[in-house]
Amino acid sequence: MHIIRTQADVAAGLVGLALLDARLRAVIDRAGPVPLRRHDPGYRGMAGIIVSQMVSRASADAIWRRLEEAAGDVTPHHVLNLTDAECRAVGLSRAKAETLRRVAEAVDRGTVDLDAICQMEAGAAVQALTALKGIGRWTAEVYLLFCAGHPDIFPAGDVALQNAVAHGLGLSIRPSQAELDEIAATWSPWRGVSARLFWAYYARAMRREGAPLG
Repeated sequence: MHIIRTQADVAAGLVGLALLDARLRAVIDRAGPVPLRRHDPGYRGMAGIIVSQMVSRASADAIWRRLEEAAGDVTPHHVLNLTDAECRAVGLSRAKAETLRRVAEAVDRGTVDLDAICQMEAGAAVQALTALKGIGRWTAEVYLLFCAGHPDIFPAGDVALQNAVAHGLGLSIRPSQAELDEIAATWSPWRGVSARLFWAYYARAMRREGAPLG
């Protein structure tokens, strides 16, 4: 497995994608620079993804800043010390606060090793992560993309990606998650780069916030 560690890896993936699917050449041209967006694995990386669920990146960034201020540091120990009132003041929904605590407890007890999960095969890693209540496929896949650098993950349930693929490929309607899974299968083994590509396309060609992490 060729881990996506550097901007050169992204560039190599874009070359590979252009060879796999000629339609992507125009998408690559219009997307402009495709960011690497790598984050350290572990609890802090997972917490950032949980915070970014179902909100704009601007909102996620604001909540994250307040979380850092309230907790002092985003570690399992610090997050578990936050009260319900402090979580609400930060801007966390009850569900997100519970998920952050649940993952913190699992990491603190050693029942989940977020670093070791980064070394696992994608399917097994997603299964291990989604076994935690509150962690769905999207969260698991985004963690593997940005914290593990997995080269062949595509979060097909992401609405921004669905819209970007529909726009970029000239589809008449936005594909469903199952339909996008099928489309993205043709971009293997570079699906992780194709996701980055379409988030960049979404931001530049469609002028909207897309990627879940800055």
